[in-house]
Amino acid sequence: LGVAYAETYPERVLAMVLSGIAMARQFEFRWLYRDIAPLFPEQWIKFRNGVPEAEREGNLITAYYRLLQSPDSLIREKAAQDWCDWESSMLSTDPNYKPSSLWSQPHFRMAFARIVTHYFHHGAWMEDGILLQNAYKLKDIPGTLVHGRLDLDAPLASAWELSQLWGKSKLVIVHGAGHSPSDPGMTEAVIAATDYYGT
Repeated sequence: LGVAYAETYPERVLAMVLSGIAMARQFEFRWLYRDIAPLFPEQWIKFRNGVPEAEREGNLITAYYRLLQSPDSLIREKAAQDWCDWESSMLSTDPNYKPSSLWSQPHFRMAFARIVTHYFHHGAWMEDGILLQNAYKLKDIPGTLVHGRLDLDAPLASAWELSQLWGKSKLVIVHGAGHSPSDPGMTEAVIAATDYYGT
């Protein structure tokens, strides 16, 4: 959303620091909610089996979106739990990583799952690939992209592509880090970038 805002209102943005960059493209949605499955087989089966059998080979974002709109609170709560279990399973590459306690809070799970499925079900209300097509609008904005090399939620390719189209950007790749901002090196890189623009 930060990139979309800056492309729409570049005159209002002095600088940007982004981490875990995704471009809301259909291939990214497919990756995260289907293609990544071989890397997390146990978690994938649970996630896929959280929807009715007839919908398991289809669009899981749409299936979960529908379940999270159910009038039955038990169906909504289970869908939110299954969605968040899947999301939190691939955040970090750190073997000692413990998900934030937020992931265990029912209100957070419901809000997170409903917001994400709502946006993704609607393709983030953007034409596929439009953020990269409009990257030229960022030409006068300095920015730093901080991305974990092993980010499985948002593969590095999207951050790299954006950096190639955005002349005033700097891509900082944090080796060994995943998507979590608390992975080793991520927090430090984000703080360094914000300090740089803050001075």
